[in-house]
Amino acid sequence: MKIGHPPEEEQTIRDAQKNPEAFRPIYERYYRSIFRFVLHRVSDKDITADITSQAFLKALQNLGQFKFKGFPFSSWLYRIAANECNDYFRKNKRHRVVLLEDEHAELLYEEMFGNEAMAELKAKLPLILEKLSLEDIQYIELRFLEGRPFREVADIIGVSENYAKVRTYRVLDKMKKLFVRK
Repeated sequence: MKIGHPPEEEQTIRDAQKNPEAFRPIYERYYRSIFRFVLHRVSDKDITADITSQAFLKALQNLGQFKFKGFPFSSWLYRIAANECNDYFRKNKRHRVVLLEDEHAELLYEEMFGNEAMAELKAKLPLILEKLSLEDIQYIELRFLEGRPFREVADIIGVSENYAKVRTYRVLDKMKKLFVRK
């Protein structure tokens, strides 16, 4: 067994790779978390339901290509869902929504500035986020708003763990520069 896959989940995945009808337990286990992941990005329940359904359809269609590499299976599903969200934004020329809850935002503020300038940053953060690319937002969101480890961020986005760290801190630097710019 590889790290990141409980034995029963690994067997369920292998069964589903052979027989699509065995995909149901995977769908039932991850539907809510993938739905919430998408909802945080699009802020519309109907669109979220459509994107989530499309993500699971793609997962089922491509399950045979999934390989156990030591990452959680959920990372693979999140990557598919993130790609579906990005496709939706591109096709519909919509803007990305970032739902910023106070508890998660404080982690981001602390990473950028420590405890200084908290009130000013809270006021400016929505404007700063609007100036970031969808890809930049994805790094910040996965790492700080969802609290995922760099390894999982890397797997979801499809890059190396080192690249995910470097890119995340470059985005933070960009945000700092935007914050101090008047």
